[in-house]
Amino acid sequence: MNGRTLAIPQLSLRFVPVWRRNQLVWRKLAIPSMLGNLADPMIYMLGLGYGLGALVPSVQGVPYIVFLAAGTICFSTMNSATFETLYSSFSRMHVQRTWDGIMNAPVTLDDVVLAELVWAATKACLSGLAILVVAWALGLTHSPMALWILAVLPLVGLAFGAIGLCITAVSPSYDFFMYYFTLFITPMAMLSGVFYPVDQLPGAFQALAHALPLTHAIALARPLFLGTAPEAIAPHVAVLAGYAAVAFYVAVVLFRRRLLK
Repeated sequence: MNGRTLAIPQLSLRFVPVWRRNQLVWRKLAIPSMLGNLADPMIYMLGLGYGLGALVPSVQGVPYIVFLAAGTICFSTMNSATFETLYSSFSRMHVQRTWDGIMNAPVTLDDVVLAELVWAATKACLSGLAILVVAWALGLTHSPMALWILAVLPLVGLAFGAIGLCITAVSPSYDFFMYYFTLFITPMAMLSGVFYPVDQLPGAFQALAHALPLTHAIALARPLFLGTAPEAIAPHVAVLAGYAAVAFYVAVVLFRRRLLK
């Protein structure tokens, strides 16, 4: 790879019309799109929360469904950003060749990748917000502190959106994405505290969990959901921001190598 490929991304506000284009297209299919993104987390939260919750009296001093709901908000946000940057971004880049058409205008590849990331984070925030609204409607939280979760969701969306773009940049087909879900997303959901506390895991798995971005997202969101301030806010924010920044740079480099030959 040459110096141009490895250069720091050159970004501008020209990404905004590309973001707007994605938003206008999404509006035509907004309801089925949101339902698709919300189906899995809602099933987990309601099915496990009320079903398994009947067998588990409490977790960390709260009903199991309350414990689960906070993790599900981050889980839904992660899922939405991941699906958008994998399937939708891959379609626009490789199948529909939408990116080729956009770059005939005075818009750089770096701006297109940034637009895809910001759009994925936007959709992810909507998914997380929807789960939070459902949890509030079910009476699982009444604390005004829970509204601070809305400040966490963009970081979660950016982190997982950027990682997803890295996978899209090297993917030859839709089938490739199953490796990412099987080897990264699903194990992370099991290890990061969505369904049970991380401190219940063996020591080696706890160490692995603390290296995963979802763990840090939940460490911020769950205390807020329960009405308390998280501990060590800065390190958790730094980890999520670090994942977003590094993965975005890697994604840009990989897209340059793939598309600017």
